[in-house]
Amino acid sequence: MLTTQRKRTPRQRLAKNWRDFRVMLRAFSRPLLLFIGTLIFFGLLYWFLADISPLTDKPGPVESIFLVLSMIFLQANTAFPEPFYLQIFFFIMPVIGIVLLSAGAANLGVKLFNRSARGQDWEVALASTYSDHVIVCGLGKLGYRVTLQLLEFGQSVVAVERDADKYFIPLAREHDVPVILGDARQREVLRKAGVERASAVVCCTQDELANLDIALDARELQPDIKVVLRMFDETLAGKVEKGFGIHTAFSMSALSAPAFAAAATRAHIDYSFYVGGTLLHVSQVNVDGNSPLLGLALEAAERKFNMTIVMHQTDGELHLHPTSDEVVKENDTLVVFATLDTLGQIGGMNHTSQHRRSKQNPIKRLFSRK
Repeated sequence: MLTTQRKRTPRQRLAKNWRDFRVMLRAFSRPLLLFIGTLIFFGLLYWFLADISPLTDKPGPVESIFLVLSMIFLQANTAFPEPFYLQIFFFIMPVIGIVLLSAGAANLGVKLFNRSARGQDWEVALASTYSDHVIVCGLGKLGYRVTLQLLEFGQSVVAVERDADKYFIPLAREHDVPVILGDARQREVLRKAGVERASAVVCCTQDELANLDIALDARELQPDIKVVLRMFDETLAGKVEKGFGIHTAFSMSALSAPAFAAAATRAHIDYSFYVGGTLLHVSQVNVDGNSPLLGLALEAAERKFNMTIVMHQTDGELHLHPTSDEVVKENDTLVVFATLDTLGQIGGMNHTSQHRRSKQNPIKRLFSRK
């Protein structure tokens, strides 16, 4: 399972910091508006009382507001007024100002340095800054793996989970993924996750009827959203995809069956999947002295055996983008896309020693993180 913290590009770090700043500004806006409102109220009150007082030099409304602001910071640059009701301002305004400013600063500090204390308001506020993102509904094992894979693809993700005690929630938050707590079948929860601005929604809870309900609500709220739906029945998945216009409905049995079947053969297969009606495999092929690939250029090998070579390890060097004229030598390792028949022809059906597999497995370098 991918559990390590992904490395961000400078652009991704800048986008994250900009999101955090916007959310922080929004969180601090309430105490800031309260402070400004208090300043205006007491400033106008001071102006009104000064206007009806026997003072000869009476300040205007704007000057009164500025004077109250100066009082808050103990910087009032005017003579102490004679009426007692104006003198009160010089004593109470610093107290009121200190209380408001300290409360706002404390609130800001807690949200800035203690993420766990930010709560759902912070998660919802953070999700509101996302657009063209993917919503993952259901943060179980599958949902968490999907979330990590989307992050690897450079996608922004907002997760929705009903169970607040789910094990994967804090793990997702470690990757700066906002997690909205609630039932995704409720439209208000989807709105909190930003469904109107999302590019796709992945419905992968353990309840296939709930997944369908979420998908239909998301489509109604955002007609152009791409829907990926987890189903447990292959026949039902096909009907849902055709009948409801869902872009992709995946049956878990259909996805896992090729991997289980391939694992039962003599092939050294790491991943299996269908492309249309053709079952393809990702396989590591270790070239020995009797391999039919020996001495062939990669392009010639692909053409002869009707396969695709996606990686070539030779002389201790790993080529993730091998050129067509590279020649296959003994003890080389290839990663290929091929059918089971092709693997039988090129020697992919032969077991390599367990020691050799564990010593070097370039597929793991491609599809996993240490």
